[in-house]
Amino acid sequence: MTQPLSNVDIELRLLMEAIYLKYSHDFREYSGASQKRRVLYALEQLGCPSISALQEKILRDPAIFAQLLQFLTISVSEMFRDPAFFFALRQHVIPLLKTYPSLKIWIAGCSTGEEVYSLAILLKEEDLLERSLIYATDINPQSLEKAKRGVFPLAEIAGYRENYYTAAYDAALFDRALSENVTFADHSLATDNVFSEMHLICCRNVLIYFNKNLQNRALGLFHESLCHRGFLGLGAKESIDFSAYSTHFDNVAKQERLFRKA
Repeated sequence: MTQPLSNVDIELRLLMEAIYLKYSHDFREYSGASQKRRVLYALEQLGCPSISALQEKILRDPAIFAQLLQFLTISVSEMFRDPAFFFALRQHVIPLLKTYPSLKIWIAGCSTGEEVYSLAILLKEEDLLERSLIYATDINPQSLEKAKRGVFPLAEIAGYRENYYTAAYDAALFDRALSENVTFADHSLATDNVFSEMHLICCRNVLIYFNKNLQNRALGLFHESLCHRGFLGLGAKESIDFSAYSTHFDNVAKQERLFRKA
């Protein structure tokens, strides 16, 4: 017998439906536990007594929704996060990418841009940046704006080669040449369509916040977006095992979550 939903769970579903209908942001297939945790925290920060009260506010005030969006999306990132991934990328993928005259790369869920600049540095060191087109996408406009600016607290990037950034007032501005071939764009893995003929797609630490249906949708987008034998990089806690696309990719470096379109 199915357990009845709690009032909080019912309110949460109604909130996500309202957000989709009003703003076209689709969080309905996100992981329930993570979703609930973030919304309950948002209630405290936004001074709302209930989820229903929050729903009423966001329906009437887009500015309140913009604030809520900061809680619903995860903006945790860092330069060269999971170094083993970048080492495996350099070892197993870069040599094959060098065989193409030009490259198209998609960083899905780029957040505030640290992964974009990390990958750009790697490509520059391998003499691939100038012939690469990079698409960096996210659903959070504030995160995208920060990524475009390329300004980060100096403490967060201390230790990286200073020839990639200019430091002043405890902040670091990355060299504009790193983002010259980057297009930052709004894109939702829940509702939007594919990019075409990508040689490499990185979507790291995003799928863990999706339920199984949305994970399969995202993996389907990646599979369709990749060129023949293109590469896919996922986060350390993510996998294609037991997904609808488990047989559509070959392992390149399984532990580091690097795959190749079969």
